[in-house]
Order: sequence, then C-alpha cells, then structure tokens
Amino acid sequence: MKKILPYFTIDGAVGGNQDWFTNVVMHIGGCAAATASDCCIYLALHKGMTHLYPYNVHELSRKNYIDFSMKMKPYLRPRINGVNRLYMFREGFGRYLEDIGESRITMKELSGEESFGAAEQFIREQIDAGMPVPYLMLRHKKAYYKDFVWHWFLCYGYEERPDGIWIRVATYGEASEFSLRDLWDTGYEEKGGMIGLNAEQHKIR
Repeated sequence: MKKILPYFTIDGAVGGNQDWFTNVVMHIGGCAAATASDCCIYLALHKGMTHLYPYNVHELSRKNYIDFSMKMKPYLRPRINGVNRLYMFREGFGRYLEDIGESRITMKELSGEESFGAAEQFIREQIDAGMPVPYLMLRHKKAYYKDFVWHWFLCYGYEERPDGIWIRVATYGEASEFSLRDLWDTGYEEKGGMIGLNAEQHKIR
C-alpha cells in the first residue's frame, strides 16, 4: 500500500524552503511558519481553498513564498525555545485562519507520548483523507535525524514496506523518507507530535 499526496514545487524545490528566508530570525527559526505556509499552498492547490494563499497559487514563486512567510510570521513567530509545543502551532495557525475568515478547518493533536500504533493510524487516516500532516520532532537519539531536531516539517505520504510503514516528508525544499517507527521512537522524554487537519467539505479536484 502506497499513498503519496500530490504536492507542489517552487523553482524546483519540493515545497518551500526555510533557507530562502531573508529575515534572520525566520531563516534560523521559521520552520513552523514554513510548515503552515506549505499547508496553505497545498490546501489552495488541491482542496480549492485559494483564499488561504494571498497570491496566484498556480504561479508559485520563491519571492511570493518569502513574502507569504512574513505574513505568517506574527502567528508562528520564532522564539527562544521555538514553537516547541503542539498547541502553539494549532493556536497560531488557527489565528491566521480566523483572520482571513476561514472557520471550516479544524485541528487536532497527537502527542509524541502516544504509542507508535496511534501514530501509524493517525498518519494513515490523515493521508488517506488527502491531508498533509504537520510533524514536530524535538530530539532524537540517532544522529541520522540531526537536521530534523527541534524542527517542524510536513508529512505528505506513506508506504507500507516489509519492515513497516515509511513516511515521506518535505522540509528545506527537499523530500525525505523515514521509517515512522524509528522516527517516532526518539529516545527522549521530551516529545513532539503531529497535527491533524480536517476540511471534509472540500474535495480534492
């Protein structure tokens, strides 16, 4: 079983890229705003919710993405410890949606303290419903994931393999694939988690 959502590219990059940000604090700590921005572009493209993105979603450009990230910055602003709690993303992104008049999108949290089975089911349900999954990882015992520590990124697909479910994620303009079981087992008490988006009334075109 394999389910990969139709995603988007900007100047050859998979999704947006935090490294493009010219604002210093956003360049260093703008991952939550970038993840929310990518969610808006995805929903505008594939759920018909074009009001979520203030530019022409069919003519994506690096300049407009950078400008959009600055509109998202006040809602998910970088701070000393980062947007390091699920509720911070949910509330911040929720305020953006409220300010642009979008009240139909709901969000739910899945704490990193939940079981791997719960995480696996969460990913399947969200992706099968056509919704990407904002994912927060705070720490991990394996150096292999060093670029994803204290970081928000977006999951947009999964695949069943002989060794379990693997997920496809986008961040820094690149796609990566990870074993969900391995990623979820961080080895630390301080956990991140995932955000589930719901917009059932909008169908993928």
